[in-house]
Amino acid sequence: MTHTTILSYVTFIYFISFVLYLFKMILQKDFWGRIASFAAGLGFFTHTLAFILRWKVSHDMGFGHAPLTNLYESLIFFAWSIIFLYLAVEWRIKSKSLGVFVVPVAFLIMAYASIAPGMNTRIEPLIPALQSNWLTTHVLTCFMGYAAFTVAFGCGLFYLWKDKMQSKMTQSASALSQKLPSLVMLDTLIYQSATLGFVFLAIGIITGSVWAHYAWGAYWSWDPKETWSLITWLVYAILLHARYIRGWHGRRLAILAIVGFACVLFTYLGVNFLPSLHSYL
Repeated sequence: MTHTTILSYVTFIYFISFVLYLFKMILQKDFWGRIASFAAGLGFFTHTLAFILRWKVSHDMGFGHAPLTNLYESLIFFAWSIIFLYLAVEWRIKSKSLGVFVVPVAFLIMAYASIAPGMNTRIEPLIPALQSNWLTTHVLTCFMGYAAFTVAFGCGLFYLWKDKMQSKMTQSASALSQKLPSLVMLDTLIYQSATLGFVFLAIGIITGSVWAHYAWGAYWSWDPKETWSLITWLVYAILLHARYIRGWHGRRLAILAIVGFACVLFTYLGVNFLPSLHSYL
């Protein structure tokens, strides 16, 4: 079985996990939550296995490198990072409801990697500009930052949904609301996830600058991806400043987390439609 076939199964497993998390939220039965977590864990384990297998295949072909160097590979790693951080958060907060808002993002990323027209799934030797350990460090830190921002985005959506549900004050809504993470917890998770992503993205920008100097002779060239990475970093800097200095909480913080994630998506995918040295990602 090839790594691409395994990753196709992983996509299906993440979808099943999302559906089970949805059952858990609607039915409020621990049984569905346990199965959902098991499915997410199984998908993550299989995802990791396929990632390692793809890495091994590249070595067997004589030009071994971490599978992080084209759009397909970066999508696969992005989804892996999201599930990794989500499972860590789920274990920490002892609640499975957030899976409804985070796991489907990983599923959609995997689905896009599988069905997008013209997607290059081949393993190919690296061009000279990519033959650097700084590349691996840069990509790892950037995508861990993106994954943390995805968790913040999911928490933001969750916050807005629960806040609206509580405002209706129906008996059924009130009963369901009491079994979900509190708005205070979601607000804290937005802040903590955004902070983690902010730090990782800052490291990613720094390591990317070092790599750019190694590959192209300049630390910064205002390339579209560089520019939008900086914009994204500044958006989250505003979020953290608003929370820490201005005391913003609740809806305003949730909306900023959603806006920030939109910037992440444009930084990652949108700039590929612009002339860029980073278009191979």
